[in-house]
Amino acid sequence: MAGGLSAHGATGAAEAAVLWQRPGQIRLHGLPPLALYVHLPWCLKKCPYCDFNSHEWGAASGQAGPLPQQDYVRALLADVEASLPLVWGRPVGSVFIGGGTPSLFDPDVIGRLLSDLRARLPLEPGAEITLEANPGTFERERFAAFRDAGVTRLSIGVQSFDDRFLRALGRVHDAAQAHAAVDEAARHFDTFNLDLMYALPGQTLADLQRDLDAALAHQPPHLSVYHLTIEPNTWFAKHPPAVPDDDTAYAMLDRIAERTAAAGLARYEVSAYARAGHRCRHNLNYWQFGDYLGIGAGAHGKLSFAQRIVRQVRWRDPARYVQQALAGTPVAQEHEVAARDLPFEFMLNALRLRDGFALRTFSERTGLPMNAVSATIERAQARGWLAVGDDGWLAPTARGFDWLSDLQALFLPD
Repeated sequence: MAGGLSAHGATGAAEAAVLWQRPGQIRLHGLPPLALYVHLPWCLKKCPYCDFNSHEWGAASGQAGPLPQQDYVRALLADVEASLPLVWGRPVGSVFIGGGTPSLFDPDVIGRLLSDLRARLPLEPGAEITLEANPGTFERERFAAFRDAGVTRLSIGVQSFDDRFLRALGRVHDAAQAHAAVDEAARHFDTFNLDLMYALPGQTLADLQRDLDAALAHQPPHLSVYHLTIEPNTWFAKHPPAVPDDDTAYAMLDRIAERTAAAGLARYEVSAYARAGHRCRHNLNYWQFGDYLGIGAGAHGKLSFAQRIVRQVRWRDPARYVQQALAGTPVAQEHEVAARDLPFEFMLNALRLRDGFALRTFSERTGLPMNAVSATIERAQARGWLAVGDDGWLAPTARGFDWLSDLQALFLPD
């Protein structure tokens, strides 16, 4: 089935679970941690840089009136129930509700969703539950209601605190709303994240400095900072804006590293900075090549079995997804990851971690022997991109972190 069509959609999850348990190319002695990703696909306005599976509510034919929250939640729960044979009995360490703009959903709907998920999946005590929120959907008391619904962590898509750049990015909020949303998050949540972007159209180093000052003044426990990239099939791809050149973008990244470190935020991943005890557990599971069940329109998932690793994709169109999920066939595509591709897939994630990882984790998460990557690790060491400690710990060097894409590419199959 490697690279083949979905077994799940044709036969159902119970049959697929049996199929995925047959002898395969790898051997895992234990399954990795499992997380849950929930995709809520609608937003108020599609941003010109966005290539996620997000849909402006009301922009498509047949979309009118309020969001179909109840129908969509029923589909999500049907999706989970159809998937239970694939993850039966495995504890879930974190839940991430992303989008789209999940904060468009009513807090009481989110609360019922979380309660119903707990009834179907064994969430660990103290599981991290993150909700993405947009300052453009912020209302006073709303964030408190999300906390009361069971959300433990907010991720706020600020992107900039400068109205000029918010307009350039097509955001629906302004700087004042951004500040108000962050203040409210800090009031009600012990931990939260701010998303910022840099190398924006027309942005200078001084502009970035002001954005950093504004963000750090809120003393966020976690900050994610992303370089604006022009993705295919976006509005920006068709109408490219004038963005800072590479030298300026590198100078901006250096400034981000300096300012966050001075503010007590340690860079623990390529784009993530956190205070002690506030690293995102859900994202760490991705980067450590853990498993995740992805439910919702267009959601991706990765599930491990004793002798294979499987990737899934749900139906992308929200209306089609709801129809298929309620019929018990939420998975549009599903394939086994070929053993030859696993070293790259593992390193693509794990090398993003600044502190690195234990070498034994490679075999534990891929089911492959260390000799599958030992020669490539030696090549990377020779180039000064990787450091391997006597204790079996592997981490990118400062140079390797700067040339991360090239370092990851070394592990591509021949």
